[in-house]
Amino acid sequence: MSKLLNNYLSFFLILISFFSLINITYCYYFNIYLNVDTYIYTLIISLILGFGLLSLRVKILKINIYHKILTVISGYFLIPLIISIPYYLSIYNISFLNCYFEAISGFTSTGFSIFENIRHLDESLILWRSTSQWIGGIYFLFSIILLIDIFDDRIKNSLTNFISLNNLESFKQYIKIFILYFCLTIFIFFSLNIINIRSFDSLNLSMTIISSGGFLPFNNLDIILNSNFKKIVFSLLMLFSFFSLFLTYNLFFVKKKNLNFFAEDIYLLIYLGLISVFFLIFLNFDYNFSLILFSITSSISNIGISLSSVSGNLYIFFLILVIIGGSYFSTSSGIRFVKLFALLKFSLNEILSYTKPNYVFTNKFQLFDRNVELKDIHKYFLTLITFVISLFLLTILLTFSELNFENSFKVGILTLMNTTTSEMYGLSDLNFYELNFYTKLILILFMTIGRFELITLLIIIKKFFFR
Repeated sequence: MSKLLNNYLSFFLILISFFSLINITYCYYFNIYLNVDTYIYTLIISLILGFGLLSLRVKILKINIYHKILTVISGYFLIPLIISIPYYLSIYNISFLNCYFEAISGFTSTGFSIFENIRHLDESLILWRSTSQWIGGIYFLFSIILLIDIFDDRIKNSLTNFISLNNLESFKQYIKIFILYFCLTIFIFFSLNIINIRSFDSLNLSMTIISSGGFLPFNNLDIILNSNFKKIVFSLLMLFSFFSLFLTYNLFFVKKKNLNFFAEDIYLLIYLGLISVFFLIFLNFDYNFSLILFSITSSISNIGISLSSVSGNLYIFFLILVIIGGSYFSTSSGIRFVKLFALLKFSLNEILSYTKPNYVFTNKFQLFDRNVELKDIHKYFLTLITFVISLFLLTILLTFSELNFENSFKVGILTLMNTTTSEMYGLSDLNFYELNFYTKLILILFMTIGRFELITLLIIIKKFFFR
C-alpha cells in the first residue's frame, strides 16, 4: 500500500491504543480492576500494528479508486478485530463470534448488542462499547473524503465550502474533520450534563449521538429522560448526526456566508418540519409532542433508540424515516433525502414530458440555482436499486435462518441502514445473543455492507470479474 493508505489505517489503530490508555486510566482511578489487563493487551497490540503499518513501504505508482475502496473495506473488517479484544479477554466468557459481532455493530454504528442486561457489565467495558461507536463514526467521515471520487459533483461542491479536495492536503482535511467531530462531542457532553445527566452517562451518550450509534450505558432510557424538557433537549442533540457535520462550522465560523453553504441542510430542515407536522396532525392520538419529536429525530438520524412508551404500531412510518436518512456528510446512514428528492423530481419531469413534449423540464432544486446532472441521477437510481436488492437478499437469508418474515424484513432494513432495534420498530424482544452462528455471520456481513454501501463493493467486483 502507499504511504497515504498506510497512514489511514495506522491512524485508527493508534487511536484505539489512545482509548485503551483512557480505559486503563479509568480502571485504576476508580479501582475497577476486573478487565484492566484486557485494555493493556489491546494497547500493546494496536500500537505494534499501528506503528508497524507506518513502517511499511510498499510503493504503488498511482493510487486509484480501487486501492482506496479496498482500504476502507479492509478497515471495516480488520479494525473491529482489535476492538473485540477486550470483549474476548474479559471475565464474561464471551465467544469470539459474539465479541466480533459486538465490535462490528459498534464500529458500523449499528447498535445491535449481544448484551441483554447492560447493568451486568463493568463501567470500563460500557465505556469501551461507546468508544467503538465514536471511532467508527470518524472512520465513516474519513472514508467519505477518501472515496470522494465515487460521489456526485453536488456533494463535492458542498464539501469545498470547508475542505480542499486536493490529495496533497488530505492530512490537513482529516485533522479539520477530527477536531470538529471532537468539539461537537464535547458540546453534546456538556449539554447532557446541564440537564442533570450524570457525567459517565453523558460521556457515553455523547459518543452514541455524534456517531449515530445505538449503544446505551443502561437498559432503560426512560429513567434518564424523565421529563418532557429532557426529551426535547435530547431530541435536538440527536440532530447533530442528521445534519451535515459542517453546519455548525458554517453558522459560527464562516464570515462571508451564502445560501449554498446550507443548501442541503435547509432542505433537511424543511423535511424535518413537514414530517413533524404530519405526525402531530395525523398521528398524535396517544403521544405528546416531546415523545413524537424524540421518535422522529432518532429515526431520521439512524440512531434508533426509543422510549418504552412508544408503540410499535407505527413502525412502518419510522422505518421509512430510517431508509431516507440524513445529510451526506453526517454519521447517519440511509439512502439520503437529497437523492430521493432528486429522483422524485426527475421521475415527475419524465412523466410530464410525455404529456407536454414541447416543454423543457429542468432537474433544478427550487431554492438554489443548482442543477442535478443526469449522470448523478443514474448514480442515485443505482443506489436505490442496490438497496432493494440487498434488502430482498438479506430478508430471504434471515427468513431461512430463524426469524419470521416480518422481523426479517424489519431487521433487514435496520441492518442495511445501521440502525439499532427498539420498541419503535416492534423489535424490543429480539435477542441477538440467542441467534445462531449463521445468522450472526449474515448480520456481520450486511452491517458492514450497509456502512460502505453496496455500490462500492460492486465497483470492486466489476474491476476483478468484469474487465
